[in-house]
Amino acid sequence: MSLTLIYLFVPTFFFVSITPGMCMLLALTLGMSVGIKKAMFMMCGELLGVALVACAAALGVAALLLKLPEAFIVLKLLGGAYLVWLGYQMCRSRGKLVLDDGSGSAPQKAGLQLAFNGFVTAIANPKAWAFFITLLPSFLVADQPLAPQLSVMIAIILLLEFCSMMLYASGGKALRHLLMNKHNVKLLNRISGTLIILVGCWLAFS
Repeated sequence: MSLTLIYLFVPTFFFVSITPGMCMLLALTLGMSVGIKKAMFMMCGELLGVALVACAAALGVAALLLKLPEAFIVLKLLGGAYLVWLGYQMCRSRGKLVLDDGSGSAPQKAGLQLAFNGFVTAIANPKAWAFFITLLPSFLVADQPLAPQLSVMIAIILLLEFCSMMLYASGGKALRHLLMNKHNVKLLNRISGTLIILVGCWLAFS
């Protein structure tokens, strides 16, 4: 991949990554509810999902999904329903992602569940598929080997995506510090749960 293409590719995908979307809203929410360190589990799952979507788009798998819209709709609905259920649990101060109110009754946050949340949100996000289907082919040089080009592109995409999610999670952590006290824990759980419900609805109906 030439330096000229890289200079064009980086700002293009940075704009795509930093634009508010499902994954960024999820990073903001988890930064607020469980903190940046725990949110990084979600980021790992999300980055794995993004890499999978990017590879699929570049290799033409996306074209097959477009021919089977029913399968993609089922994937979106299942992913959205899962996130809505998770948000509902948080609103009721139940489940593994709630903030502890100091009584020690809140369950321990589960890293695998956070990673799974990020992965589901990434692979079921139709806007991510649309961006990669539209943009990736324009940066691929037909007379050069695909694997090295794709490796560089995915590395850049994942770095930009990680930086963007860290910015959003940091913003969520700042909100957490503003709102966090023993009287506001339930409120913060409800805010976080409502945001995750919105992400789930957005995912299911986008």
